[in-house]
Amino acid sequence: MAARTTAASAEKRRAILDAAVRVFAERGFNHCRVSDIADEAGVAYGLVYHYFKSKDGILDEVFLERWGLMLDVIRQAAEDESLSARDKLAKVATFIVESYGRHPDVMQVVIVEVTRQANTFGRKHWATIQDGHAGLARIVEEAQARGELRPDIPPAFASIVFYGGIEQILTSWIFDTMPSEPEDRRAAVKTLVETICGGLDAR
Repeated sequence: MAARTTAASAEKRRAILDAAVRVFAERGFNHCRVSDIADEAGVAYGLVYHYFKSKDGILDEVFLERWGLMLDVIRQAAEDESLSARDKLAKVATFIVESYGRHPDVMQVVIVEVTRQANTFGRKHWATIQDGHAGLARIVEEAQARGELRPDIPPAFASIVFYGGIEQILTSWIFDTMPSEPEDRRAAVKTLVETICGGLDAR
């Protein structure tokens, strides 16, 4: 019985989280209320607070869940000695752009709504955000040590440029200023990696 209750509780929590993503994407984080999330999820207002302390807590959860998945991909890529730097960065970029292909509302919330709360959000989650950049910098630094990439570009700077490029690509798709079909996403990864690694190439 306890296991059934736990599963039902997790399912209800997931439903609220998914409903919040839809509401945040449609109305914007600052223009919606907890009651809007409850209505979208089809649950009582108070049940939202049973699972989340606040609307801000829900946004935290959306970001940390998606960022955590990305951190796992970065770690796996960094630790795979069979891959070149280009392949490692392509693996990370592919995960992010295909996340947009599968979950556009989630990525819109992560890119647009989190950015709008940057002053408070960034301070709260700075260490977690830095983990992502540090992982990317590690990929660059180790490739520099192998002589694969030029040594005079700071790895931390390269990681910022790489992630910033992805963020701007996603923003253009979110605001529909560039096409985002599967072939466009593949081309974006290829072009981004070549732009970054071509500029860093030791040759």
